[in-house]
Amino acid sequence: MATAYIVDAVRTAGGKRGGKLAGVHPVDLGAAVFDAIADRNDFDPAAIDDVITGCVSQGGQQTMDLGRNAVLASKLPDSIPAVTIDRQCGSSQQAMMFAAQAVMSGTQDMVLASGIESMTRVPMGAVATLFMKDGLGHYKSPRLEEKYPGIMFSQFVGAEMIVKKHGFTKDDLDAYAFESHKRAKAATEAGHFKREIIGVEIETPEGKQIHLVDEGIRFDATLEGIAGVKLLQEGGAITAASSSQICDGASAALIVSEQALKDHGLTPRARIHHISVTAGDPVIMLEEPLFATEKALKKAGMKIEDIDAYEVNEAFAPVPLAWMKYLGASHDRLNMHGGAIALGHPLGASGTKLMATLLGVLDATGGKYGLQTMCEGGGQANVTIIERL
Repeated sequence: MATAYIVDAVRTAGGKRGGKLAGVHPVDLGAAVFDAIADRNDFDPAAIDDVITGCVSQGGQQTMDLGRNAVLASKLPDSIPAVTIDRQCGSSQQAMMFAAQAVMSGTQDMVLASGIESMTRVPMGAVATLFMKDGLGHYKSPRLEEKYPGIMFSQFVGAEMIVKKHGFTKDDLDAYAFESHKRAKAATEAGHFKREIIGVEIETPEGKQIHLVDEGIRFDATLEGIAGVKLLQEGGAITAASSSQICDGASAALIVSEQALKDHGLTPRARIHHISVTAGDPVIMLEEPLFATEKALKKAGMKIEDIDAYEVNEAFAPVPLAWMKYLGASHDRLNMHGGAIALGHPLGASGTKLMATLLGVLDATGGKYGLQTMCEGGGQANVTIIERL
């Protein structure tokens, strides 16, 4: 089977809800990362066979094939097709895996995987709630209700279930959240994000600026401050401070074949060593990365100790904590530049966003193998293992 290579991966700096990227249309966020891939790499962009774009909230400004609209708004030739997909929070990680599968099958040589999500302009859940308010029905069908009676699938409920199942305390979650901010602050100040973040022009009261720093990082965070944030649910353990931040952003990764490397004189940053996706309990939902990673490592013939850096999406603090506990993984290798608690989680854009960061971590540490995984709605999880070249 052919090998799939990652030539480049980029992301916008995260924007808070109603923050610095709120004035940018999601189509234009996507166009910005597409332009960056074309500008940073010396090849004819007309050679891109397809664009696969992940987006969770496909409504309003993020509908009518968001990926294709971003192509049309970008510098890329109009001849490049695009498709928009939804595997919930793993949407752009799945886009990357579909791109890899296309290359590995030999059907395509160059695919741009990407993700776009403006959670300010298309709020989380809006594509369901707006239809319900207009009397156009609910996503839960009679047969689904019969199988899961009275259950409203909720990531927050699932996260609290993980807290109880794995025996974590609020103090555990707060300490983890504080570490995420400390790591993100250190990575920013050390310049580790410079290669992965591309600038986006924004309008401010002071005039036009280039947005280059993740807006969600609390550079002055203290453990006491994080611990003082009120609980989201009486009797629970999770607060807004130990949850991923609502975020606007886009990201992209260029996946190519060995033939494309030769034809265009491109230098790969990594090769894709393993890809897989699994599903499990849709109620506890966010626990699937534990089992997905275990299965992926077995299929790849590897142990957790073989992996030099892990990116496990910080949807809520108990997810990476449970992942570490279950797999016996080292916190020293996990989300080394901070995670979504500090950097933000722009839903469908987070998959290729994490890959951009994972490549940066491997570059900074000299590591060889990296693994990323993502908890997803419906109890699903993607796993991607790469080898830095």
